[in-house]
Amino acid sequence: MIVKILMIVIFTVCVVAIGVYTRKNASSVDGFVLGGRNVGPWLSAFAYGTSYFSAVIFVGYAGQFGWRYGISSTWIGIGNALLGSLLAWYVMGPRTREMTQRLKASTMPQFFGERYKSGALRVAAAAIIFVFLIPYTASVYNGLSRLFGMAFGLPYEVCIIGMALVTCIYVVLGGYMATVVNDFVQGIVMLAGIVAVIAAVLAANGGPSEAIATLSNIPAEGSNVNGAFVSFFGPDLFNLLGVVILTSLGTWGLPQMVTKFYAIKDHSSVRKGAIISTVFAIVVAGGSYFLGGFARLYGNQIDFNPKTGAPVYDSVVPTMLSNLPDILIGIVIVLVLSASMSTLSSLVLTSSSTLTLDVIKPRFNPNMDEKRQLFVMRVLLVVFVVISAAIALWQYNSPVNFIAQLMGISWGALAGAFLGPFLWGLYSGRVSRAAVWASFIVGVGLTTSNMFLGFINSPVNCGALAMLLSLVVVPVVSLFTKPVEFDVNPPERA
Repeated sequence: MIVKILMIVIFTVCVVAIGVYTRKNASSVDGFVLGGRNVGPWLSAFAYGTSYFSAVIFVGYAGQFGWRYGISSTWIGIGNALLGSLLAWYVMGPRTREMTQRLKASTMPQFFGERYKSGALRVAAAAIIFVFLIPYTASVYNGLSRLFGMAFGLPYEVCIIGMALVTCIYVVLGGYMATVVNDFVQGIVMLAGIVAVIAAVLAANGGPSEAIATLSNIPAEGSNVNGAFVSFFGPDLFNLLGVVILTSLGTWGLPQMVTKFYAIKDHSSVRKGAIISTVFAIVVAGGSYFLGGFARLYGNQIDFNPKTGAPVYDSVVPTMLSNLPDILIGIVIVLVLSASMSTLSSLVLTSSSTLTLDVIKPRFNPNMDEKRQLFVMRVLLVVFVVISAAIALWQYNSPVNFIAQLMGISWGALAGAFLGPFLWGLYSGRVSRAAVWASFIVGVGLTTSNMFLGFINSPVNCGALAMLLSLVVVPVVSLFTKPVEFDVNPPERA
């Protein structure tokens, strides 16, 4: 217990100290929101990766999809690395950096407003971000409850309040630079932690060969494949593909992810960052889903819902780790804290800057000076942390599952609304405002209506469909409506 507590204390002191150290970089709006657009490849790549992979991935998704698909769930991590990281950086990175600088856009709604010359689109985008990012922010806390209960016997409420407080301190002090420097440190912890944990779990099950042999003898429900959980494509390829699309293509349209390209220093940094972020994703995401693939080995130890008999997926990974040595459990706790705090800091910074720069300033106080903008962003940042913590606490202590459903569709709604207009807006000068509105309606409308009506069985597949439709809807609607003429070519190439 002393070792575990000491590791948490050291971790907390480090992240707060980084916030204090980087506060000089947060004296302007551009510095607070984007680090002065001068962030190098290593910091940018680690910030991208740690914002991508939170406790939701390591505890929730790894346990859930590892239980469902076995070793083939590793394909999700591979998709995250190749499609969600490598291709995203090469396709979107250089264009996003150049065009947002040209448009003087610091947020995604600001990009839509300037690119499509529409204040209404800017406000609508800000509203979508606010509605769907705050519940998603709350979901980041959920992966911590069982791990902290297992390691320390602490109440969930204490974990939530503690993490919210520490995150709030360092982001308020140092803004974007505090998050990216902390992300770099936290990313190193995540890389080392996931490798150590995989090795320990496999060793506890007799080594890789023995663990796979045991897993191959477990039958999969609804599948006639022998050894389905160790097969190349698993027991359910179609739904596995839906998860790959949702978790990989989604990053292309999520504001907290795309913003990393706004802040990167130059084009050569984009190329280096692409490789670094891909390697990071292979280790962290691939490792997490590979670890989750052995979930069925713990089928007689995890929790099951007494009413439905379904496994409690959030209990899978904590159960796998419960018998590890204390030093490894301490590493896991710091790993999950790192993943959660890096994602949380990115989400609340995105929400507070969006509401300040895209709603409050243009709509209510156009002459707001920079000092006042910084003050409002810091206040809203605290407010958003408090709201997300309150939602997480309420959900934990309430039988109401609406918030949990809303969290589940947030990626689909956000990326389904923004992916098409943002990507086509970078490369095509003939996208119409009507096409952007159509994408917003399809992304939000499809995912939210499915939440209530359930015409698509899997929310994951619904979110993946929303993203794909966004890519199709934008060019099709633009063919029949008046485009917003815009030269998308960089000035030096025009």
